[in-house]
Amino acid sequence: MRNARMHEAFGASAFAFAFALAGHMAGPVMWIRESWQTSAINPSGFSRYLDPQRMLLALGRDQVEVLAIAEEALRSGAVPLVVMESGKELGLTAARRLQLAAKAGNATGLCLLCEGMGSNAAETRWRCQPVFDASNDAGDSTLQSWSIIKNKSGTLGSWDVRWDAKTRRIIVVSPSGKRPGSKGMPA
Repeated sequence: MRNARMHEAFGASAFAFAFALAGHMAGPVMWIRESWQTSAINPSGFSRYLDPQRMLLALGRDQVEVLAIAEEALRSGAVPLVVMESGKELGLTAARRLQLAAKAGNATGLCLLCEGMGSNAAETRWRCQPVFDASNDAGDSTLQSWSIIKNKSGTLGSWDVRWDAKTRRIIVVSPSGKRPGSKGMPA
């Protein structure tokens, strides 16, 4: 994922994608969401990805305020990663402003949104889904499928990955059904 750009992610595993990205980067992470949301980001839930002390949570009244906070944080360069949640589609002007702010602050932005709400200004767009594999004896609940479905500066692709909490790294694994021990594959 290119630095100094704004990216997008959606799907049931978009939060895991954001936490894995945050865990991979050094320094503080700013997470911005609208204050009306009743769900909370639980430090116990993401502590396997990054130290909760690195997370700065900002709440905005509405999307306009969330966008303003994100733009300021990106432009300042004070945090290397800014994650924002958006329940509404981003207009081209707002998305372009975020892209310019990320470039000015040399920071990475990630917008978590619903499917079909992406902006043309985003550098990349990722579809993030959990992988359910009945043959997985290890019980690895971190198995994910991440697909890059928009990329302004490269190719598209899909990877099955898992998070290794010990090394705090993303590990690419063979697709389900092609792993050792799967039906039809040697153990």
